Amino acid sequence: MTHPHQRLLIIDFGSQVTQLIARRLRELNVYCEIHPYQKVTDAFLKGFAPRAVILSGGPDSVTREGSPRAPESLWTAGVPILGICDGQQTKMTQLRGRVESGHGTAEFGRAFVTPSDEKLAILDGWFDDGREQVWMSHGDHVSQIAPGFRVYGTSPNAPFAITADPERDFYAVQFHPEVHHTPKGARLYENFIRLAGFTGDWTMASYKDDAIARIRAQVGDKKVICGLSGGVDSSVAAVLIHEAIGDNLTCVFVDHGLLRKNEAAEVVAMFRDNYNIPLIHADESDLFLGALEGVSDPEVKRKTIGKLFIDVFQNYANQIEGAEFLAQGTLYPDVIESVSFSGGPSVTIKSHHNVGGLPEKMGLKLVEPLRELFKDEVRALGRELGLPPSFIGRHPFPGPGLAIRCPGEITREKLAILREADAVYIDQIRKHGLYDEIWQAFVAILPVRTVGVMGDGRTYDFACALRAVTSVDGMTADYYPFTHDFLGETATRIINEVKGINRVTYDITSKPPGTIEWE
Repeated sequence: MTHPHQRLLIIDFGSQVTQLIARRLRELNVYCEIHPYQKVTDAFLKGFAPRAVILSGGPDSVTREGSPRAPESLWTAGVPILGICDGQQTKMTQLRGRVESGHGTAEFGRAFVTPSDEKLAILDGWFDDGREQVWMSHGDHVSQIAPGFRVYGTSPNAPFAITADPERDFYAVQFHPEVHHTPKGARLYENFIRLAGFTGDWTMASYKDDAIARIRAQVGDKKVICGLSGGVDSSVAAVLIHEAIGDNLTCVFVDHGLLRKNEAAEVVAMFRDNYNIPLIHADESDLFLGALEGVSDPEVKRKTIGKLFIDVFQNYANQIEGAEFLAQGTLYPDVIESVSFSGGPSVTIKSHHNVGGLPEKMGLKLVEPLRELFKDEVRALGRELGLPPSFIGRHPFPGPGLAIRCPGEITREKLAILREADAVYIDQIRKHGLYDEIWQAFVAILPVRTVGVMGDGRTYDFACALRAVTSVDGMTADYYPFTHDFLGETATRIINEVKGINRVTYDITSKPPGTIEWE
């Protein structure tokens, strides 16, 4: 099946911010894909047939023998090409320019670029005030531009900060236009895609129709089961698939007893009442909580929950006669990370809980209708499908649920206290109109009791920690700067309304060094 959208190819040389390039382009209604340079062969390039190509930055030095390169056929493909940072240097090297290391020309951080006297269409809207702020991050530098290129912008340590060969639609910049520290970076991308002839045909309305057609073509009249967590990703996937195949979809909602207050009832009501989607509500809370009794190690908690989830899901799925497909809410960042630039090993910070391993174990084929989307695009698709705004905008919730917000041993008593405290906290955030400003907010109940005084009497109850962070993608995060008035009011409400807590703290740790969740 040919791809229905105009496509842009991002060749990844290993930059930490390559995903930001894709996000900027998607925001401009341009469909793009990131592929590591090793994968982009001449044959791949021909098959992908991009309308334009962007070369990302990267950590390697083009002066090193064997360093990354773009396929030679790229230069004669007849499409506009934009090189960024290391992408610029790679381009110069392959087109017979020269790049050198050292000599005091490295630049890291904020810099200012001034224009040459010549005009360049990709810079429309730039240099109105004589110079532009950009973000640099390079050790090597271009010392001689390739034949056919001219200089259109310089910075103190980058005499070839902006170069181009307009006749061939080749452009190269030494800075990173995708980061917010380059204020007019988005304008540069807008100009580039306009020059490349993109019409902005990537919209969620068109994606929805394309995805429904693809699901029908893949599944036919066979049955699909979907592991529903109640989160945004699996919910959007379920509603989309239901639009495509109707009652041939059955959702299995595994309730492990570690959900927030009223959450199970809300999820079941939304899917059964609003969408009439066949749903199995598997209330296995006794099984999960029994297995977790006496467990305090966070990794053991996660692995216990993950293994039980697979067993329970499989038991219920086996009751659905003729199911041949398993639906998952895999997103594009997961896909990118699974075919990373280096492919090297990384440290396991904590195990992730999903339905990984199920397709092989159950002999099912995968349906992943969101695998081309970023999180914000999933929310946009949810709006297109008519999911309630309050549901689409929900904060992320971890697969192991409240288990990892309850450091130490899990008990039903502690979970009940935690649910009540969390409900009060979220109600406060909504009451103050802050919910949509925050990436994630929750309460963690601490494995200590503290002495307090209430009504002239001594108390010996649990302490809790409030957590709220701002983030773009969850990879890095900073704490939300609540006012002291908000924190004081919230602490008073929790202590007054939640029996079992007599002390409230606020977690001001960023990520890194901390993680967003406590375990």
